[in-house]
Amino acid sequence: MTRIARASLIIAIFFGFDKILGLVRQVLFSRLFTENELDIFLTSNNIPDLLSALISGGALGVALIPVLTEYLEKHGRPEAWKLFSRIANLAFIVTAVISLVIILLAEPLIRNFIAPGFDPAKQALTASLMRLDLLAILIFSISGLVMAGLQANQHFLFPAMAPALYNIGQIAGALILAPEKGIAIGPLTLPAFGLGIRGLVFGVIIGAALHLAIQIPGLLKFGFRWSPSLNFLDKGVLRVLGLMAPRVASMFCLHLYFLTRDSLASHLPEGSVTILNYGWFIMQVPETLIGTAIAIALLPSLAEHIVRQDAVAFRDMVNRALRAMLALCLPAAALLSVGIQPLVAVVFDFSPENTLLLAWVSRAFLLGLIGHAWLEVGVRSWYAKQNALIPFSAAALQFVFYRVLAQGLVDRLGVGGLALADTLTFTGEALLLLVWLNFHHHGALDVGRTLLRGLLAAGIGALVTYGVMTFVPLPALPLSLGALTLGGLAALPLIWPEVKMLVKL
Repeated sequence: MTRIARASLIIAIFFGFDKILGLVRQVLFSRLFTENELDIFLTSNNIPDLLSALISGGALGVALIPVLTEYLEKHGRPEAWKLFSRIANLAFIVTAVISLVIILLAEPLIRNFIAPGFDPAKQALTASLMRLDLLAILIFSISGLVMAGLQANQHFLFPAMAPALYNIGQIAGALILAPEKGIAIGPLTLPAFGLGIRGLVFGVIIGAALHLAIQIPGLLKFGFRWSPSLNFLDKGVLRVLGLMAPRVASMFCLHLYFLTRDSLASHLPEGSVTILNYGWFIMQVPETLIGTAIAIALLPSLAEHIVRQDAVAFRDMVNRALRAMLALCLPAAALLSVGIQPLVAVVFDFSPENTLLLAWVSRAFLLGLIGHAWLEVGVRSWYAKQNALIPFSAAALQFVFYRVLAQGLVDRLGVGGLALADTLTFTGEALLLLVWLNFHHHGALDVGRTLLRGLLAAGIGALVTYGVMTFVPLPALPLSLGALTLGGLAALPLIWPEVKMLVKL
């Protein structure tokens, strides 16, 4: 296996563990809290999540890795860590200042923009939780950058483990901090702090602290030394900020999408925000294991090819990544679409009506699985080239088209229309980025044969899954899992060339 293949496997394994913990977390949330409480909790996360994405891992992380990779190649690790320290110091200060502003404006933001459909009591509680959540965001302002710093050093293990520990913190919040009385697990009864829904937010804070703590040994391994410096005129800092500005704008467009989606859903029947978020979570499981894992491992190597001016290696790496994602995502989306309903019925324990609705919302999101996965590569390919304006332009167009489509579709299809608008606009954004990249690196988007094999694999796998679920008399959960496994095995021979190619990526 190549370095990228090993890194992708490490990331996928730990992200898979993270998704299992995330599923446990979602199940606990759905069973221990009402849909009304979950709507409040999920909505309160919108602005803190936006702040985290703009200032820490999401925006700065992607902007930092290409420049930090260049520093490692040309100037060595000590200079790279000096640059990292300056960026981290700046990120923490800016996050603290913006957090203070949000604390002061929380209630008007909730009332007028984030959840105008909530009643006043729900809006007040949502604002209170949002203020508390900002402590976790201060921690993430450092932790997200640490992930980027370690990935630039081609170290992926500790950053891959960090999200799982974040989930463990949230699970502790649900099991220990929130309940009024201890929950019995076998012979053990857990302590209870009786914090109610606020216990979930304290769990987020604990998870953020664990997210940072697990990565500290990686910093020590690579000789990190903190420098108490800002130095806005440093060339490296200016280049990172130059990439960050369009990246911040891109992430702002992305989170405007989330805010718009939840705002529209807040006017629908109770539980719509929760169903929409759970449907997104279901789609994100295969997207993270395939798209995010490969793309994270890819970025430092793509940046190295650009620094070395090796355009052919850059193009070939992008092409192999796109083909591998296409071959894996098409069958995954088809199989899950067929087998999802019994799974969500068992796992989430919703009413029959909401179970059916969640299944259809998940299918609408899964239609865009390949678009979301390809978007990961498209964005990182342009950032490896240290060009952030093109990804920003595509993200801005995505939000504009989503706003128009979502408003039209939600009136006709309800919450499912919001998911379908997501699929159409994110897929369009990915194609726009990749077609333009192919114009500059001809052949990067040459996926014709893989597309044919992927569609055949998706069709055969879906038929096998449907046949097993229709004719085999087993309980719902083992039947669905068995059917998905057999469907995947039936699809595998058709995409085997891409699987072998992924190992040599």
